[in-house]
Amino acid sequence: GRLAALPPRARVSFLSALTGSFSTPAGENPTVAMIEAAYRHHGIDARYLNCEVAPAALGDAVRGARAMGWLGFNCSIPHKVAVIEHLDGLGDSAAVIGAVNCVVLRDDRLIGENTDGQGFLAALRTVADPAGRSFLLLGAGGAARAIAVEAGLAGAARITVVNRDRARGAELVALLNARTPASAELVVWDGFQRVPDETDIVVNATSVGLFPDVDARLELDVDGLREGTVVADVIPNPPRTRLIRDAEARGATVLDGLGMLVQQGVISIRHWTGVDADPAVMRRALAAIFSA
Repeated sequence: GRLAALPPRARVSFLSALTGSFSTPAGENPTVAMIEAAYRHHGIDARYLNCEVAPAALGDAVRGARAMGWLGFNCSIPHKVAVIEHLDGLGDSAAVIGAVNCVVLRDDRLIGENTDGQGFLAALRTVADPAGRSFLLLGAGGAARAIAVEAGLAGAARITVVNRDRARGAELVALLNARTPASAELVVWDGFQRVPDETDIVVNATSVGLFPDVDARLELDVDGLREGTVVADVIPNPPRTRLIRDAEARGATVLDGLGMLVQQGVISIRHWTGVDADPAVMRRALAAIFSA
């Protein structure tokens, strides 16, 4: 036949490596755009599949990734804690934080890592050093836990956790005081919160402002922000949340969620392929989407 008549050529593999993300809802997650842009830029023969995975199907999804030889995958809401029971082990930071957002295949074992806090700190260091700083952290969920632990280990002096659920907030504060050098305290969020005068860095680690609720406003009084205060939001979609716009209008240094997302992608790609991806390439891919 025609194929048999073709001349011999150099060996070519038609099997791309697979990576991806498991979450629900998955349609609002732009990670695929930046990861695949990095793969193309660096000539990595891999694909990133953004997968809608319901909680009841998480175990099946992990077993499928294992069976198909995926290099690894990301986990987002609501799977960061539930995925742990389906893995073979945890990295050091994931074990302390108690949540996983990046899974890596190592020696045929699926190991859970957490890049939330590491990605946030890498982005934060582009505008401020966390060492010796006073943090006001809004939220006590998976992303908040990761950011707080990594900030504490990086030398943050004080971390004030503001959360509606007293028990969940108290659990995070106890973790920080026990496992990091930082001094942590809890403020129960029961109405508009004032930013304390001594605050250096404000971090929104809640889902308030996430697409499609783009006009949602945090119950946070930003009118009295000190000059030089950094205000960061972990939400990548949209990158310019109501909090970012309000804080910027009052002269704060702002850090949008794309910075954290890009740095998480850099770390994930390094885990999966050993390549140090160019964050500028990834940031441009995301910027093109949100400016369209």
